[in-house]
Amino acid sequence: MTSGKTVITCAITGNLTKPEQSPYLPITPEQIATSALEAAEAGAAIAHIHVRDPATGRPSMEIDLYRDVVDRIRARNKSLVINLTTGPGGRFVPSIEDPRVAGPGTTLLAPEKRVEHVELLKPDICTLDLNTMNSGGEVVINTPRNVRIMAERMKAAGVLPEIELFDSGDCHLARDMFADGTLKGPGLFSLVLGVKYGFSATPETMFYARSLLPPGAIWSGFGIGRAEFPMVAQAYLLGGHVRVGMEDNLFMSKGVLAKTNAELVAHAAGILRSLGATVATAADAREMLGLMQ
Repeated sequence: MTSGKTVITCAITGNLTKPEQSPYLPITPEQIATSALEAAEAGAAIAHIHVRDPATGRPSMEIDLYRDVVDRIRARNKSLVINLTTGPGGRFVPSIEDPRVAGPGTTLLAPEKRVEHVELLKPDICTLDLNTMNSGGEVVINTPRNVRIMAERMKAAGVLPEIELFDSGDCHLARDMFADGTLKGPGLFSLVLGVKYGFSATPETMFYARSLLPPGAIWSGFGIGRAEFPMVAQAYLLGGHVRVGMEDNLFMSKGVLAKTNAELVAHAAGILRSLGATVATAADAREMLGLMQ
């Protein structure tokens, strides 16, 4: 980016973090929206949004929940860049009796269903996960056909895809999608480091992953768990933007839970400023990404 400013994305609640892991995890639409607004005040320019069933705290794809969160944020902050997930809907758990049959925990959805909330709500950005990989004891499946369908629908809705890359093969798929015109350059990317069986959260891996991006790509890099804050510094030093949030990590330090997403953002902003960075505002991020003010 030409501005020299560093964008902080805050991933508010995610899909895999469990309420029993932290009493501070935002669950209801009101909690998620409030947490995003607090993160914006602490320095986040982009809020990455998942939603959850308010009764159980488990992941949800209910459109009304997304609408509630977006409306609450927009009512109080029209500048914050909203990034909705399309990641849920790609998990497969084979049944023990017959591995061809989906077992409990499978979330597979048609690609059209995974972007339905994006088409209706038209956020500024939405994620496009390119990973097919082992994830714990399960498998995440994003076939080239399905991600192309999702990308075309994002394009038709006028929503900028943030392409999430979990391993080197994802980077090669992304380049093919730019080459065949499914995606338009230079592209917005996130390098996801520290997910088991994907990119490891090391400086060498981030350097390598960055080298696989198309020329001129706008990118951020982030780490999971204890790698969150070290990867803030590493992404900045390699010319990227950063992401923190309770989706990725629940702790300020070993054994000390973050009470808010704003705490995580403020700490990331402090790391960036200590390295000489200027933290981008939401208006700065909109200008960089070509989004409407």
